[in-house]
Amino acid sequence: MNELDCTVCQTLIHGYLDKELDPPTAANVAGHLAACAECAHLHDQAKRLMAGVKQSAVYYRAPASLAAGVFPAEPPEPGFIERWRNWFAPAFSTTALALAVMLYVATPGSEQPLMDEAVSSHVRSLMGEHLNDVVSSDRHTVKPWFTGKLDFSPPVFDYREQGFPLLGGRLDYLQHQSTAALSYGRNKHIINVFILPTPEADKARQSESIRGFNVVSWQANHLRFVLVSDVEKSELEALSQLLKNGA
Repeated sequence: MNELDCTVCQTLIHGYLDKELDPPTAANVAGHLAACAECAHLHDQAKRLMAGVKQSAVYYRAPASLAAGVFPAEPPEPGFIERWRNWFAPAFSTTALALAVMLYVATPGSEQPLMDEAVSSHVRSLMGEHLNDVVSSDRHTVKPWFTGKLDFSPPVFDYREQGFPLLGGRLDYLQHQSTAALSYGRNKHIINVFILPTPEADKARQSESIRGFNVVSWQANHLRFVLVSDVEKSELEALSQLLKNGA
């Protein structure tokens, strides 16, 4: 898939408006907007919304009493500071520790940045000429191609009979390490399968949706698998089960 399609363009519109895209990607989006009335309409709607928020948003000045409380006119006397420190420091330390534990539990782990990177890499692979470095449905051609390019051996299988033909593979880069990326087809859709090593223990399969794309991930045998596509969630999970059984 070499041309920028509507699904990818609509995913990138807000980044395009915020000038967050690299020049080649921005040029591809601009070219698509010039040729696609539907995406151009969505772009204009988003642009008008941004302009309306900037013009009509209500801003509130902080009350004088609040400012005075935050920035006192005169510093409190040293004796009060010392008494406050002696009284409340132990309680504050306990509260801060509890808050840190809460934040640690509530904050997403290292998985979420990986998923975001995988989705971005999937989008990039659909936009240019770099879906595959080696184009082949033969696993005995694709798997040896990775030899010497990675410090691990990614499992490679063709599932044409199950409706997921292998299209090829390429080198990618996720989480600051070289990654194997396999591409599979499914009814004119592209599925990217990212495989990278991990020292962590096995993890069960998880499914989620990120920026309009379905993502399925798991860890097994010190390898991390991330599948990204716009196919139905059930179809992506079906391929993930085939890969888990094959690996």
